[in-house]
Amino acid sequence: MRKILFSGLALLLSAGLVAAEVDTKPVTVPFDMIQSGHMSIQIKVNGKGPYRVIFDTGSPVVLLSNRIGTDTGLIKKGGSGSPLDMLFGNVGLAQVKSLEVGSVKAERVPVIIMDHPTVKLMGQMLNLKIDGIVGFPFFGRFKTTVDYQAKQLTFVPNGYEPADLLKEMESLMLKGFMKDKPTLKILSPAAQWGFAVSKEDRDEEPGVVIKEVMPGTPAARAGLEVGDRLLTLNHSWTDSVKECYHVAGRIKAGSEARLMVLRKGKEVEITVKPVAGL
Repeated sequence: MRKILFSGLALLLSAGLVAAEVDTKPVTVPFDMIQSGHMSIQIKVNGKGPYRVIFDTGSPVVLLSNRIGTDTGLIKKGGSGSPLDMLFGNVGLAQVKSLEVGSVKAERVPVIIMDHPTVKLMGQMLNLKIDGIVGFPFFGRFKTTVDYQAKQLTFVPNGYEPADLLKEMESLMLKGFMKDKPTLKILSPAAQWGFAVSKEDRDEEPGVVIKEVMPGTPAARAGLEVGDRLLTLNHSWTDSVKECYHVAGRIKAGSEARLMVLRKGKEVEITVKPVAGL
């Protein structure tokens, strides 16, 4: 799950870092290794908590639950007013004054406030309350060492403050909205799969529903079935029709792609090899 929703944001990690004078004393913080194979830590947000979250070195964002947003007053009625609200829902973006992991504190950390359905589902499956993911905007300020045997994280301040990737992305989106662009006509996709998906407005479950599988297509030959719920495509979350088509569009014709679907209550992995468009 760790690679997924944030793959587009990861392209912005080269946005730059800002130097700052800091104490370089190392601090050690314990973590729990939960059944999913993720590291679980306790955090405080603006002095509130503790909350259990996933510490994910592959995530370029910090994702906090609606519960944390409510407890800390970060949730704003009507959303943040950012164009990124269309990606993250009407809760949107915020900046926390302080994010504490043990005795390690980072200030002015940009975060996304939302209940991501996959994080929620993972918590339900493990019978744990998981309130989000801590990623690069926090650990990018430190030289971070993971000791799996001792189950400890060691943080040494590195004197840098990560750029606000969400603001960078927001700026890129605004430029895209403001710039006049010619109308594009898509004659054929780069790769053809042979299935169509849908999702009802009130459907809050992870994934999208396979509504059609065309006979003789790569999807049909791979065994995809109408009624399957597509959870991930090549390890990327597909919690909306837009996400599904965005991920599918990045995969080259002729390459193998792994689809994780939910079929009759059981997860099934299917390998599809899309073909070139006409």
